[in-house]
Amino acid sequence: MDKFNTLLKFDDFMNEQLEDTAVKTEYDALEPEFTIIEALMRARIETGLTQKQLSERTGISQADISRIERGTANPSLHTLQRLAAGMGRHIQIDFV
Repeated sequence: MDKFNTLLKFDDFMNEQLEDTAVKTEYDALEPEFTIIEALMRARIETGLTQKQLSERTGISQADISRIERGTANPSLHTLQRLAAGMGRHIQIDFV
């Protein structure tokens, strides 16, 4: 099975799960965390850096970067600022 078909099956699975209001409520509550994780990973990849290279630039361990990207760590604003600086970027936060 190719990756495209795997993604389609995952999308079908997620759509089915999100029909359950309890699951959707919990999923929606995690949206800010998912947004940060996605933005971090996208910026790192667009910059052409591996986790190891970003670690070397920031002094943040590769293991910690991995945990942040997997969503198993809750980084401080200071840590996110260090990661952004390591990629030549800055953080922008909006309250909406």
